[in-house]
Amino acid sequence: MTEDGKADVVPLRPPNREDETARTPLRVLTLPERDRVGIVLVCRSRALAQATLDECIGLLPGADPAPVAAVGSTPTGVVAAARAVDQGVGVAVLCDLPETARVVLALLDRAEELALPFPIRFCDAPLVEGAAPALATATAGGDLAAVAEAAEEAYRVRKTPPHHPPHLLGN
Repeated sequence: MTEDGKADVVPLRPPNREDETARTPLRVLTLPERDRVGIVLVCRSRALAQATLDECIGLLPGADPAPVAAVGSTPTGVVAAARAVDQGVGVAVLCDLPETARVVLALLDRAEELALPFPIRFCDAPLVEGAAPALATATAGGDLAAVAEAAEEAYRVRKTPPHHPPHLLGN
């Protein structure tokens, strides 16, 4: 506060001056310059994982997507993919089936031994429905917790209105 009781005001921009320092534009940090959460899509069918990745990237027109990899369920492939997408802020892993999830969880139990990125998080989410919001959140710069939450929220998204009667064919 100043002596006259008014609050000090800090200008957001420097006052106009004729020297060059006043004209220096602000530097904007663009997404490709930031580290983002990496995502690994693990599926028994590598082709399905790749198709899911391609579809998710297609939903982000013009965006530079966060690093994402699509792999089959081999342990060496999952480890290599996690290392490949790691930018130092975390890796989220999504799977298609319970048996694939067991493979991933067994790898995460050995994370230190396998030199997996840290932090790395298994997302208990459906592969296709979880991958799209996870990739969008990571691309926007969300942290690992936000990316995992976006993926896992897919279990709560209904495809029909509440209390919608089942549609039976032939009736």
